[in-house]
Amino acid sequence: MRWMDCRVIAFDTETTGLRPFDGDRIIEFGAVELMVDDALTVTGVKHHQFMVNPEMPIPREASRVSGITDDMVVDAPIFSKLAPTIRDLLADSILIAHNFGFDMAFIRNELKRCGMAWPRTRAEVDTLPLSQRKLPEMRSHKLEKVAEKLGVPLDNAHRASHDAEACGRVFIEIARRFDSPRDLEGMCGWAVAVGLPPDTGHLMVGDAGVATFQFGPHKGDTVEQHPEYLQWMTLALERRDGAWFPRFPDSVRVWAARWLRSRTAGRGKGSPRSQGPSDWTLDPPAWV
Repeated sequence: MRWMDCRVIAFDTETTGLRPFDGDRIIEFGAVELMVDDALTVTGVKHHQFMVNPEMPIPREASRVSGITDDMVVDAPIFSKLAPTIRDLLADSILIAHNFGFDMAFIRNELKRCGMAWPRTRAEVDTLPLSQRKLPEMRSHKLEKVAEKLGVPLDNAHRASHDAEACGRVFIEIARRFDSPRDLEGMCGWAVAVGLPPDTGHLMVGDAGVATFQFGPHKGDTVEQHPEYLQWMTLALERRDGAWFPRFPDSVRVWAARWLRSRTAGRGKGSPRSQGPSDWTLDPPAWV
């Protein structure tokens, strides 16, 4: 499947602060659907923008950044009224965001308050590390700086729909300039994007929208809960016919390594001679 034939959705949030798990809330959600042709040219853009009543006062510092005040959201719907629409918009799409984990954490936390889960997606691309890899000469990789470098217009920074469109166009421009593969799996590898795990029976994305283990001591748990076990899966060996071979298929190890590179940080500890999953430790994603 070619990734250009999928729904490509870039999204962004404006919030009351930087801590989704310490009470900060979304005050604006913006997303754009980008239509892309074979030459990786944007041929159309469809906007989706929602102001959100955060059910709390907006701090002055947050208003200074976004320009959004209490008066602008007082009559807006609360997130639970918008949750089904936003979740349906994100579902079954290639999602793009700049500092993906930040916006994802806010949306996942808001959905959780509504008794809903993150949707199943085709791929999730973070343009922040992508720009760092492809444009290493830049001193700053803030969205406005990357957009300026690539000639992408960003007329009203720190408003959700404007940032979302700039982010989506940044991704398309990087994909064009740096020759992204056209097939979905190839693009995921090129962009270090999180896609669906291979259908080998080891991992699966269900209704909760996140990959879960389908075997072993953590069966039924999400990979986010046990990133050290996922790391071990990339390295684990077993002896067959007098020789050592990887315990898991190449496709599983590639997916696991990509997920870890995209979503976690840390390093292994303990004896380098050990092959046990308990000998690895990784900083988990922010939303665990």
